[in-house]
Amino acid sequence: MAATQRTNKEMQIKSKAALAKATDPLEKLQLACLSRGATGIKGLARKFKIMDDDGNRSIDFKEFEKGLREYGLTEFDKATMQEVFQIFDKDGSGTIDFDEFLVKLRPPMSQHRKALIFQAFDKLDKTGDGIITVEDLRGVYNVKKHPKYLNGEWTEDQCLKVFLDSFDSQDKDGKITKDEFQNYYSGVSASVDSDAYFDLMMKQAWKL
Repeated sequence: MAATQRTNKEMQIKSKAALAKATDPLEKLQLACLSRGATGIKGLARKFKIMDDDGNRSIDFKEFEKGLREYGLTEFDKATMQEVFQIFDKDGSGTIDFDEFLVKLRPPMSQHRKALIFQAFDKLDKTGDGIITVEDLRGVYNVKKHPKYLNGEWTEDQCLKVFLDSFDSQDKDGKITKDEFQNYYSGVSASVDSDAYFDLMMKQAWKL
């Protein structure tokens, strides 16, 4: 289940308000991503992944700045970007570890919430290859009540693809990795204060 429009809207409003008061550069970046909705962090992660041409999972400041600008994070001037970059570039090498950056960018989540997210992913990933595709969703996600399926406008596969796209960022490649799923739900989690409600929401959505 993707975040409801209401949850998403609430999170965007909350994050924008908090961003106006935030002074910590990393918190500012977190909130700027969340103010773009539940897919904000995942979208930025995807942007950096595309830029990592040599696949070495590290980026220098020039790439970092380009990624933030291309993603539309206009709230950040060069000085703030450098501050954030230096938080991660602890050894002063001029590059930062992409995975470490993502782990810190995700809002803190309890082990219980993480366990629920991974449980949902494993249930959807029927083939167990670490990637959710339309093929995996067949038989797990029921489209029979989807209005466009009912009126014959969309096939089952089209419904499943649109459902999958709700978790995806800009490039919509029809594949969701465990990391992307977690990045998406870290955004949803940030908008849900109550552990009990998050638990209920995940269990009802995925029949865990």
